[in-house]
Amino acid sequence: MRMLSSTEAWLEGLRIDPEYRRMGLARALNEAALVEGMQRGATLARLMTAAKNTRSIEIIERGYSRRVGAFAFYTAPPLTASSQKRPVQEKTQLATPDDLDEIIDYLNVSNIFPTVGGLYYAGYTAYSITAELLEARITERNVYLLRRWNRLDGLAIAEPREEHMRKCLSLGYIDGTAIEAVSLIAYDLRLRLPELGLESVLAYAPDLVLVREVLGGIEYEWDGSVFYTYEQSLV
Repeated sequence: MRMLSSTEAWLEGLRIDPEYRRMGLARALNEAALVEGMQRGATLARLMTAAKNTRSIEIIERGYSRRVGAFAFYTAPPLTASSQKRPVQEKTQLATPDDLDEIIDYLNVSNIFPTVGGLYYAGYTAYSITAELLEARITERNVYLLRRWNRLDGLAIAEPREEHMRKCLSLGYIDGTAIEAVSLIAYDLRLRLPELGLESVLAYAPDLVLVREVLGGIEYEWDGSVFYTYEQSLV
């Protein structure tokens, strides 16, 4: 268990030796982690598990946690001038501190934001997208905006990381007013990889049919995995 903020606990790494399963140990360890979180001031706890791990899901849901998000891993290599198949007229721009209020207003009416639990992913961990997180990521130059028709049409939060043994642009949140905006942002991030000195985009893509179809259409590859994020109130 680790604290992601003063009120949010993150649970991970719980494993039971097969010889000792179905003895109540997983539930006991999970409850102990929750108690530790509460003692540290947590008001909610989250964890992640693979969609195919039915036994873990059974234990998690029996413990009154609710599923708040699901994502699939997609990866894509850099695009070069010779590999581009279509011109991209609209390009993303890095957000500045002056954009913060507009970004918050955009997320407040987004269709994707509540569907994914208002979460940003990095390093197999889910973080609440708060004003503080946005401010920090903007300062680190990790928030990309797509503007069209004189308005904010989509955004992404993506940071350089080393994941899956590669230097990648870890795309932890993507949003668009329409699905075309999601496509343009994901495509543009591939174009940015060479200037960032990174090998690929690793997308924590919302497990939504339209998003997955868009990413597949611009040559992002799914690794076959889906993960669920669960949340439990501690108050």
